[in-house]
Amino acid sequence: MEAYDRSSQDVCSELKTEPRSGLTSTHAEEILTQVGENRLKAKRKQTVVERFFSQFKDAMILILLAAAAISFYVALQGSDPTEFFEPALILLIVILNAIMGTVQESKAERSLEALQNMSAPHARVRRDGQESIIDASKLVPGDIVLIEAGDYIPADGRLISAFNLNVEESALTGESVPVEKDAQAVVASSAPLGDRLNMVYSGCSVTYGHGEAVVTATGMNTEMGHIAGILNNEKQTQTPLQKKLAQLGRMLGVLAIIICAVIFAIGLASGMELMEIFMVSISLAVSAIPEGLPAIVTIVLSIGVTRLAKRNAIIRKLPAVETLGGASVICSDKTGTLTQNRMTLIQGYCVQGDLREDISSANTPEIQTLLKLGTLCCDGIVTIQDGKEVDIGDPTETCIVAAALKNGFCKDDLNKACPRVAEVPFDSDRKLMSVVCRISGKLVVITKGGFDTLASRCTDGLTEKAANVVEEMSRQALRVLAVACKVIDEVPEEVTSETLEHDLTLIGLVGMIDPPREEAKQAVAVCRQAGIKPIMITGDHVLTASAIAQQLGIMEPGDRAVTGNELAKLSEEELDQQIEDIAVYARVSPEDKIRIVKGWQRRDAIVAMTGDGVNDAPALKAADIGCAMGITGTDVAKGASDMTLMDDNFATIVSAVREGRGIYDNIKKAVAFLLGTNIGEVLVTFIAMLLWNQAPFLSMQLLWINLVTDSLPAIALGMEAIDPNVMDRQPKPKKEGIFANGLGIQVVLQGVMFAILSLIGFRVGSQVTGAIEGGRTMAFLVLAFAQILHAYNMRSHKSLFKTGLFTNKYLNLASLVSTALMCLVLFVPPIASVFGLIRLPMKLYMLGFGLAVVPVVVLEIVKAFGLVKHHK
Repeated sequence: MEAYDRSSQDVCSELKTEPRSGLTSTHAEEILTQVGENRLKAKRKQTVVERFFSQFKDAMILILLAAAAISFYVALQGSDPTEFFEPALILLIVILNAIMGTVQESKAERSLEALQNMSAPHARVRRDGQESIIDASKLVPGDIVLIEAGDYIPADGRLISAFNLNVEESALTGESVPVEKDAQAVVASSAPLGDRLNMVYSGCSVTYGHGEAVVTATGMNTEMGHIAGILNNEKQTQTPLQKKLAQLGRMLGVLAIIICAVIFAIGLASGMELMEIFMVSISLAVSAIPEGLPAIVTIVLSIGVTRLAKRNAIIRKLPAVETLGGASVICSDKTGTLTQNRMTLIQGYCVQGDLREDISSANTPEIQTLLKLGTLCCDGIVTIQDGKEVDIGDPTETCIVAAALKNGFCKDDLNKACPRVAEVPFDSDRKLMSVVCRISGKLVVITKGGFDTLASRCTDGLTEKAANVVEEMSRQALRVLAVACKVIDEVPEEVTSETLEHDLTLIGLVGMIDPPREEAKQAVAVCRQAGIKPIMITGDHVLTASAIAQQLGIMEPGDRAVTGNELAKLSEEELDQQIEDIAVYARVSPEDKIRIVKGWQRRDAIVAMTGDGVNDAPALKAADIGCAMGITGTDVAKGASDMTLMDDNFATIVSAVREGRGIYDNIKKAVAFLLGTNIGEVLVTFIAMLLWNQAPFLSMQLLWINLVTDSLPAIALGMEAIDPNVMDRQPKPKKEGIFANGLGIQVVLQGVMFAILSLIGFRVGSQVTGAIEGGRTMAFLVLAFAQILHAYNMRSHKSLFKTGLFTNKYLNLASLVSTALMCLVLFVPPIASVFGLIRLPMKLYMLGFGLAVVPVVVLEIVKAFGLVKHHK
């Protein structure tokens, strides 16, 4: 049995405590020794050193380290100091890459720390028959805690008493309105957390009233601790991009090892020296691995992060940008994400005249009278500070006061003109509040509350007609309050509900709602256009959630809304069968949210989860990408997420998706460009060894090409402008490889083209100069400049003349820098000698540059015939 489905007396008896005196200090110490402090536990985080060394697990990095070790060993056997340049260059690249990865990962998650910070630092308890304030960490089950408006609740507890007690539980349940607590409420054992009216929970706050509770759970045993445990157990999933690059690294590693083994066998069979074979093998390993790929992908993603930061989206983990671009499902919390997280009065109805209208800044006199009477019967306060509205008090009251203020009626002015002389405070049993105000010399009783309760106390006011209006408003998911009044001759000696709240005249109704964001509807429409399915997951009531979802376009004909209880009855197989038809999940728990996310993931969807509360954190972490709200979001949600929306604007997600898709396109361009050239390098070396037993490149020459003429243009390709039609596409399938839709074949064909051109250069150079150094210089020149020019081919599937030759200023700059560095190595003798290059006859330079232009001509012809498609 749970604490909420029993009486408070039974709970106190089980915990061996007395409500009037509380635990004894001795007994509390004994319990504290057994259960531990009221704190949340955090799992151990990696140290900076551990994070640094974890960067060396990548297959490409390990092969490079092996190549560096062999190269270093070879250098030690020789007498030329310049031979150490090669292993030093490899190690420098590897270390720089590891540092970049460590810096990024050092932005460690703060989820559990944030949960700890949310816990109340002190608690007011009753021990040894006396009230005292103690450190909240010393609370134990059985303690009697006293809570009042403004307090954070320090532990989970069963209410013993509650006086007008309202608790803000949106962080746990997603409910935008404070929950009215009732210590005597009878709650079913199957009731969801949001319906447990006789319980209070750690980390929530009291907005109104006061009460007493017996502590039933502390630390990791609280509902918040349960969420912390889920966060600890939920493993961080790799993003699709990380998986694809890891797969690519393994593939290239295996390819390098196989080719090295083949070359080794050929070398031994042809009688080559062992050291020479080692050097050729290193050259092949360097050829097969795009050394700059990890850094280039990081830089391209960083560019996207900078762009998104300007659009109020802060990325915590770089690969998250690309993942969001591939999102096919967005599971969004309702409160504060799709709605404004602020109750707003939107409709008023006056019984006399059957007048119903939307609230504006210039309502009719009848509606204004209704708003004035409602405001006089409110304790909530609304002020304007620095041009912003500040609400103090119950949201259902402040929205009435705000509506009156909108019409030019300030609450303070109304109170002065119509002073309150008596009142009967709101009571959770009768669900009414009454005041007596002196209006124009008359004593007027004003009562507001739930329609069903108030209507039974009215003798006039066309309550039947009003009942129909209440039903219509409720179908629109509006929360409805009724306002009634009467004139009395004098204030009764005993001001009670019995003496005031009878023979009333119903004046009218007010309807309020936590309204949807204006921009959210358009954002949802764009998501649908982009093939992304938006889903609402909320702790709110199903009727309210469905109405909001329909207004936003999330719920369309044929879609369903289910509650957490209904979801619990579905098996995993049943959920998988029905999940595509469910657009709204209401009254759900944190575990339900994870179940929904994983249900979509089983259908190979890339799932994004947006949210702001503590209850969203586990699902944010389990999703392929979590998006937390920056303003209303808790630190827990931000810590568990990959991205934070600083303006809490759902529409910002659309910008992030667009950016993510554009970045993925650019990464594909960069990867295809890099691998096309690397395949060319491998084929050149492999074929030259087969045909002539000669290596056309030294490993340091290949390193230079890979860093200078590969990496700089590849980074510039990552800064290519995003395709304007990028949001008109359907999301790419989760299992789609980076080389899908024929891109892999194009890369191989381009590599073959580079190999043929380089082999021609190597053979002609060797024959004309009579030296292998001449052939290597020629092959070096052809391959390097062919790559620089080829970068322009990779910008788009369209012709260069349609794209614009010089519209990417970053690529223009990268080409100039790469060309300058290549000329430095080719034409400055001391540097050229370090790289094993010699001066060539002018005709060879002209031939070399002519061969380098061939890829541009070939690709333009291919594009003209429409053979290069836009790979989506």
